[in-house]
Amino acid sequence: MSTQTTRDKTVPVRGGENIHEYDASLDGDGLAIGIVMSRFSQDIGEGLLSASLSELQRLGVDEARITLATVPGALEIPLALQTMAQSGRFDALIALGAVIRGETYHFEIVANDSCRGLMEVQLDSGVPIANGILTCEDDDQALARMQQKGADCAQVAVEMANLLAVLGERS
Repeated sequence: MSTQTTRDKTVPVRGGENIHEYDASLDGDGLAIGIVMSRFSQDIGEGLLSASLSELQRLGVDEARITLATVPGALEIPLALQTMAQSGRFDALIALGAVIRGETYHFEIVANDSCRGLMEVQLDSGVPIANGILTCEDDDQALARMQQKGADCAQVAVEMANLLAVLGERS
């Protein structure tokens, strides 16, 4: 096995192939980020939002380049994201909300269809979307996860925006 040096790291390579690897970049400078937050389970949504905004700012995203739209519930998030993606104004998007299991099948429908909608928008538009729609058994689970998930979504949005920009430049 030989090694290949790529962007300040050596990567093991089988058979000596010429493999190029892109480094993950969490540099948010110059990025425009759109966020759509569900108002259903608002306390959880606001916890997710607070963590996302703090992390975006820590990563260097200018507060003036962050846009927030709120919607009634998780099923409305994909349509708002689609409109934002089609605007061409955003490098990445973040979806925030919570779907809490109840006594009916409605939980599965909302959880599955909101996630499917996010994936469709992302793949159709080419704009990365960080999925911060929590699907939990109860409010306690959501409250326990919201800070970490909000921060994770900010990191995903920045990393994917940077990756797609670099991939688009390579011929």
